[in-house]
Amino acid sequence: MPGGLVALFDDVAVIARAAAASVDDVGVAASKAGSKAAGVVIDDAAVTPNYVTGFTPDRELPIIAKITRGSLFNKLVILLPAALLLSAFLPWSITPLLMLGGAYLSYEGAEKVMEWLTGEEHGETLEDPIEDMALFEKQRVSGAIRTDLILSAEIMAITLSTVADETLIVRAGVLALVGVAITVCIYGAVALIVKMDDIGLHLAERERESTRRFGRWLVNAMPKVLTVLSTVGTVAMLWVGGGIILHGLEELGLHGPAELAHGIQHAVELATGALSGVLGWLTYAALSAGVGLVLGYAIAVLLHKVLKIGASH
Repeated sequence: MPGGLVALFDDVAVIARAAAASVDDVGVAASKAGSKAAGVVIDDAAVTPNYVTGFTPDRELPIIAKITRGSLFNKLVILLPAALLLSAFLPWSITPLLMLGGAYLSYEGAEKVMEWLTGEEHGETLEDPIEDMALFEKQRVSGAIRTDLILSAEIMAITLSTVADETLIVRAGVLALVGVAITVCIYGAVALIVKMDDIGLHLAERERESTRRFGRWLVNAMPKVLTVLSTVGTVAMLWVGGGIILHGLEELGLHGPAELAHGIQHAVELATGALSGVLGWLTYAALSAGVGLVLGYAIAVLLHKVLKIGASH
């Protein structure tokens, strides 16, 4: 009996060590995958505040909570099992799916640029009259969750491509960890952003003059912050989308575009000395954004001008 217990304890210790190693592997892989998905995260955080525009302050946090729950459902219930099945049975499909998502991000970013340049809007706008606020809220939440599904799919695909060679347990753990961490970070930041003007108003009513000044500064700064976020989100869509396309073409055997972009990047690095790392990265990001803009513009013209889908108004 003691021998059996010792053997059992040995087995438990082996399992515990394996589990600890898996946790370490998950943590390292999740950190690496999360950094690769950073561009999509920036885009998601920049896009989401638009979905609470037009609502009274008391509805902003409940709406963000609904979108957060929908985002977790997207990542953990829909996308995580789908990603694991793809990696197990159709691993070749990951790159084309990534490129499809990259094309979508490029299209979204290019459409924003076209709207800035022409003043045309595509699809429904917030200026349309709101007759039923409850229905409007439901539609906005549904729209945000649909957008999140696409962006989450891109995050999960990028994550999966990073850990494709790991074991099934590590892949599942990384996907779950990245999915939950990114969701909490994105929607926590969004909640803070959309309530910042309310915080500013509250501070502006305090007794201390310095506090009131800071509160007024917050209120006045928020429109500029939202504008910057919108711009950053658009740039991130084009940069990430174009970069995914370049990398995907390289994976599929078409090396020319990516090699040209990397060649220009290396030339900039050689010419810029101490700033070579930063300027080289910025060069490749700018070239990726250019690829995304051209591709996205072509898709937008095809949809809006040729197929008459989502025509401007």
